[in-house]
Amino acid sequence: MDPVEAVGADASAPLRVLLVEDDDADALLVTEHFADTDLAVDLSRAHSLAEAEASLATGDGETPDCVLLDLALPDAHDFDGLRRLLHVDGPAVLVLTGRRDEQLGADAVGVGAQDYLVKDAVDGPSLARAVRYAVERRRTDRVRRALRDAQLRADENARLERGLLPSPLLEDPEVRILARYEPGTEQTLLGGDFYDVVEGHDGTLHAVIGDVCGHGPDEAALGVSLRIAWRTLVLSGIDPDRVLPTMHELLVSERNHPTLFTTLAAATVDPTRTRLTLRLAGHPPPALVGEGEDTHLLSTERLGLPLGVGSGQRWAPLELELPPKWALLLYTDGLIEGRQESGDVLWTDGLQALLRDITAGPLPWRDDPGAMLDAVMEQVRALSTARIDDVAAVLLVSDR
Repeated sequence: MDPVEAVGADASAPLRVLLVEDDDADALLVTEHFADTDLAVDLSRAHSLAEAEASLATGDGETPDCVLLDLALPDAHDFDGLRRLLHVDGPAVLVLTGRRDEQLGADAVGVGAQDYLVKDAVDGPSLARAVRYAVERRRTDRVRRALRDAQLRADENARLERGLLPSPLLEDPEVRILARYEPGTEQTLLGGDFYDVVEGHDGTLHAVIGDVCGHGPDEAALGVSLRIAWRTLVLSGIDPDRVLPTMHELLVSERNHPTLFTTLAAATVDPTRTRLTLRLAGHPPPALVGEGEDTHLLSTERLGLPLGVGSGQRWAPLELELPPKWALLLYTDGLIEGRQESGDVLWTDGLQALLRDITAGPLPWRDDPGAMLDAVMEQVRALSTARIDDVAAVLLVSDR
């Protein structure tokens, strides 16, 4: 249920009120006051603060909408009991005090009580009104807090997404970069898919796409760290064979659980745009996109372990000659793991067949590669009865 809907649910039901009062006569008076009003109340009683805390902690019945708290309990003094009950998330707290303690009641509002009532000055209507207002104020506070928390989470997710999905750093006018990202349809937490494309000072083109296992802000933050580390390493001119081992060491150092790992595909295209070097760390292979049957997925014969698995290794490069006007599609496994009606997953063979079908259309897809990429995403979405992972895809198109 949406947090805003949850706090306002069952508004027409009787209000659940917990009276914390050790004096039987005062408790009877409160009961009679409620009986004199048209307010529907489900009233329960605790004789001490300890009994109230035990009831709230065990969850017997439902959490009350309001607690009426006597400030003069044998096991609580001054505001001690109030502070302890305010730690319970949910009920509004109204304090009960004697006339001689009226200032104490007013001070209790400053501590956090919704309001205070003087025992020998309250009647049924004023009690009902105070309870109604306290509950509504508490519900309003919870709505505001839920909205604020949702906005904070949205802002944090937006910051993480900007880190995971950056703007390419590219000056070559003959290379086009198109990227797409879609969150998983069955999860609401931010995932750890990331990508980046940069051009080195010598004109070498570097591209990476990765997927931190799991979903949530920790995984997303780790993905941001890995992407920034990758960009820093490749732009620094470090030996390409040291990039993935260094990222492996960073992941092992930064992860919050020893089983956390990252799959990754890193592609390097030389300045002439005729030769590709590919390194795979447990990641599905990119596709070299042509026309129809000319489209094929690259080999996985040099597939290495994911980052974070094992003690680190050299990820052997796969060297390939590129055809004129090539296009390279990198993607995360969310694109190929959607469950189809048959129960099978699309996987790499299915993606290759889908790409061949789309690129064999009557119109040259290179005239609008963005539409082609959108068609791929749309068809994968249509074929998948359930997809629990995010999808990131990056298409590099060379016009040379």
